[in-house]
Amino acid sequence: MNSSPRPASDPPSATDMVTDMTREDMTREIIRLGREQGLTLATAESCTGGLIANALTDQPGASACFHGAIIAYDNRIKETLLGIPSAMLEQDGAVSAPVAALMAQNARSHLAVDIALSVSGIAGPSGGTIQKPVGTVFIALADQNDVKVDKFIFDGPPKETENRRQYIRRESCSKALKMMVSHLKDS
Repeated sequence: MNSSPRPASDPPSATDMVTDMTREDMTREIIRLGREQGLTLATAESCTGGLIANALTDQPGASACFHGAIIAYDNRIKETLLGIPSAMLEQDGAVSAPVAALMAQNARSHLAVDIALSVSGIAGPSGGTIQKPVGTVFIALADQNDVKVDKFIFDGPPKETENRRQYIRRESCSKALKMMVSHLKDS
């Protein structure tokens, strides 16, 4: 989830360069890199409810590489459209690394794209447990070679005026976009 600090002599990684980007900068970069590399992209979203797809399609030229999204908010949609086995949902829970990984892999397959992102989490205000508190989010990225899953726990919001649910959804979207930019820059 978090990497250890790198020595000052190491060149900055793609992740380091992404850290200071705004959401608009990240989406612009994703579309630019996707087009340049001839890659197609898709998302499978649960707690973000389409925020990632919306951010990507806000960019002109997105249709050249972004092919679509599956908003799988309900477990029945995860089962029927994304092929997540009900036994996996019962055993691991919808908010888990195995489910997020399979969501990304199956979105990639079902939407016939090169790379797919998935997000599954608990945005609240209810639904959390001691093991998986509100703010627990799994983000996965699948390509033809591998699937990577990161777990986040968003404790925010940092400002008292911000709605916690919206904060968790917004931060999940940003982390997913950062994962995609880093992946495309490392490709």
